[in-house]
Amino acid sequence: MLILFLDESGDHSLNKIDPQYPVFVLGGCIVDRDYHDNHMTEMMDRYKKELFGREDFIIHTADISRRKGVFQALTKIEFREKFFEKTNQLMKEFDYIIVACGIKKDAHLRLYRLAAMDPYMLSLKILVERFVFEIKSHGGGEKGIIVAESRDEALNNELRLNWIDLRTSGTEYLSASEIRKHVSDLQIREKSQNIAGLQVADLIVSPIGRHIIGKKPKADWTIIKEKFRKGPKGNYMGFGLVVLPQKI
Repeated sequence: MLILFLDESGDHSLNKIDPQYPVFVLGGCIVDRDYHDNHMTEMMDRYKKELFGREDFIIHTADISRRKGVFQALTKIEFREKFFEKTNQLMKEFDYIIVACGIKKDAHLRLYRLAAMDPYMLSLKILVERFVFEIKSHGGGEKGIIVAESRDEALNNELRLNWIDLRTSGTEYLSASEIRKHVSDLQIREKSQNIAGLQVADLIVSPIGRHIIGKKPKADWTIIKEKFRKGPKGNYMGFGLVVLPQKI
């Protein structure tokens, strides 16, 4: 079974757009379930133990940036350099495929105005399509599930309703029966549950957002670029990464 672990970067709201980060990214990693539950989880625990001497904390980009909790240790330059080196090494060694959708919120709002679709739900539809396409590329015998990180209860309920809609109405490129056939469930899990796949997804989405808004790339982007789902010619745009609105 394949699992798509999802996380987000940026605010999905179109009512407020941060001029410093006018993008919303929903993305994550496709991982074989057995690999995740054994190798990925064990590797994540070893990495945490080696760096911090403990495993009972969550890798969270916001906490890393703010030097919060165990990440206060990053104020020391030697440890900070070691941390990013080991983190990038881990992200490179893990076996996973990235799919992501980035919405340029200002352009999206200008183009569609009052008809502009919620960036989270638009991105989810696109990622469900790519996930099903990936499952089918394995011969179609695989079954998949989606694990999304919990937000507040109102947003979680909205996500559940949209998932029901995808399973009953389908998308432009997938029938509802195809989605039901290949993706058995969408689960919403708390960050505090210390799930390795969700922590990997957390580390993926921010570098993608930085790339979309034209920030100078760091070492993590080089790794992520190689992990994207790719098309027959090896290109990832449209296959692993979708950026909307597309240039006209």
